[in-house]
Amino acid sequence: MEMNGPSDIELIERIARQERAAFDTFYRRHERRLYHFILKKMNDPSEAYDILHEVFMEIWRKADRFEGRSKVSTWFFGIAFNKSVDRLRKKMPDQFPEDEDMDIEDEEVLNPMELVSATEEATLIAKCVEKLGEAQRAVVQLAFYEDMSYPEIAKVIERPEGTVKTRIFHAKQALKLCISKFAGV
Repeated sequence: MEMNGPSDIELIERIARQERAAFDTFYRRHERRLYHFILKKMNDPSEAYDILHEVFMEIWRKADRFEGRSKVSTWFFGIAFNKSVDRLRKKMPDQFPEDEDMDIEDEEVLNPMELVSATEEATLIAKCVEKLGEAQRAVVQLAFYEDMSYPEIAKVIERPEGTVKTRIFHAKQALKLCISKFAGV
C-alpha cells in the first residue's frame, strides 16, 4: 500500500506525544482495513465497530509502548486479534477451539442454488474460508488477505511460528476439501 505523508512509525511516535492530527491520519489510513479484518472474525458489524473503537483507543493510550520490534501493522493487528478473541471467548467460552483440526462437515456444503450463485473463484474461496475454524481462519486471513509472513503472524496471534505453519497447512487441506466439494470434483 502506497502512503502519502508521514510513515506509520512517525505517526506512532507523534501519537505517543498525544498529537491528535497524527492519530486522525493514522485512523483514516488504517480504519477500513482493520475494520474488515475484525468483521471477518466477528461476523457482526456492530461488534466489529465496537472492537475497532477499542483497538484505536488502545493505540492512542499505548503508542508510547510500541518498541519497533515489528511492523506497526503487526502491532495493531495483534491488538485487534486479541480483542476479537477476547470478545469471542466471552460470547462462547466452551466453543473456542485452540488448535483442533476443524473438518468441514457435509451439512456445511452449499446447496446447488448457492453453488450456481458462487460463480467467481474468489467468492468460492471466501465461502470456504468462512467454514474454517477460528484459529485456522485467523492465520489464513493474516497470511493471504493481509500478506503477513509467518513470523509476523506468530507475533500477532502470540503463538510459535511452527503453530502458524501447522494451522496454515491444515487450513489449506480443509480449503482443498471444501473447494472440491463445492466444485463437485
